[in-house]
Amino acid sequence: MKRFTEAEKLQILADVIAIKSVNENEIEVANYLKELFAEYGIESKIVPVTDTRVNLVAEIGSGKPVIGVSGHMDVVSPGDESEWTSDPFTLTERDGKLYGRGTNDMKAGLINLALTMIELKENDELKKGTVRFMATTGEEVGGAGSKKLYEEGYMDDVDYLWVAEPSPSTIIYSHKGSLNLRVTSTGEAAHSSMPHFGYNAINPLMAYLLEMDEKLNGDERENDVLGKLVMSTTIFNAGNQVNSIPEKAVAEINVRTIQEFDNDEVIDLFRKTADKYNADGAKIDVEVTMSLPSVFTTGESDMVELTKKLGKKHLGLDIDVKGSPGATDASNLLRDKGDDFPFMMYGPGETKMAHKTDEYVYKDYYFAFFDIYKELILGLTK
Repeated sequence: MKRFTEAEKLQILADVIAIKSVNENEIEVANYLKELFAEYGIESKIVPVTDTRVNLVAEIGSGKPVIGVSGHMDVVSPGDESEWTSDPFTLTERDGKLYGRGTNDMKAGLINLALTMIELKENDELKKGTVRFMATTGEEVGGAGSKKLYEEGYMDDVDYLWVAEPSPSTIIYSHKGSLNLRVTSTGEAAHSSMPHFGYNAINPLMAYLLEMDEKLNGDERENDVLGKLVMSTTIFNAGNQVNSIPEKAVAEINVRTIQEFDNDEVIDLFRKTADKYNADGAKIDVEVTMSLPSVFTTGESDMVELTKKLGKKHLGLDIDVKGSPGATDASNLLRDKGDDFPFMMYGPGETKMAHKTDEYVYKDYYFAFFDIYKELILGLTK
C-alpha cells in the first residue's frame, strides 16, 4: 500500500516552492507534477495557454461522478527578499510553520491534491467515479489558465468542484467577481504658464473617477451573502514635468462585483459615462483588462456537509460556511453552472497570509488535508 511519508510530503512541497513561478514560469511546476504523476502511471496533459504559460490536467478513475479539483501554480512576487526571515524560495520550518512563497497561496493545497490522487490510484481505492486534477496558470493575474480550461470543455461534465485555496476554518461557497479597467485621458501638452494653449488630461479624468466612485460605491444594491459592490481606483499616472501641462493621464481601477451589479453593467456604466465627458470635449477611453464574474451558489450540497464533518474530525475546527470578497479560478470554471452546483473553496493555510512577507502554512494543517481530501473524494464516490 502506497502512503507518502511526512518526509516525502515535505520534500515534494520544498521542490515546488523552489520553482520561482512568480506570475510566470508555471511550466516548470507543470513538468514537475507531470513527471511525478508519470512515476505512478497517471497520464497528464500539458494545456498551453500562451507561448510561456501552461495548465496541467490529470485524471484517475472513470465514469460518474466527476470531481474537479483545482489549484494554481503561480505565486506573487516575494517583494523585498531582505525583509524575509528566510529565503522565500526555500521551504523552512520554524515553530510548526512551513515558510516560503506559495506555501499558503497555494502550493500546499496543490500538492495535497496531487499526492492524494496518486495514493488513491496506487491503492486502487477509487472504486467509482473520476477525479480530474486541474492545475492552472495565471490565477494571480487575470485567470487566463482557468479561462482556457473552461473554453476547452474541461468543466463540461464535472459534478463537483473545489479549489484548494487557503481557508481551513471556513468553506467558501460564493465570492465576488473581479473587474479591472484602464481609463486613459488624452489632452494636449503646453507650458504651465500658458495652460490655455493645451488641454490638461488630468482634470477630466479626476472628475470622471470621482463620479464613477460615487455611482458605484454609492449604489444601494446588496447581495445577502457578499454585500455591496466595491470600486477602488488603485493606480494613477500623469505628467512628466511640474511646469508642463500633461497630455496624458491613466488610471487603473478594480471593481469587486456582485450578481445584482455585475461586470457587464459596470463596464457599460464606465463607457456611457466616458461618452458623456467626451461629448463635452474630453478624450477618455475605457479598456477592460480583466473580467472575472462573481460566483454565487447556494452552498447546500453533500460535499459541503461532508467537508464540515471532516474539518472537525481532522482539524478540530467548527467549520463556517461563508461568502468571500476575493475571487478565484471558479469565476471562469463555473461560468455555465447554476446556483445549485456543488462548489467550495477549501484548503490548508490561512487566508490572511496570502501575498504576505514570511508567508507560511501550518505543518499540521498541511498533513491533515491529505486525509481530508482523500476521505472527501471517497465519500462522494461511494
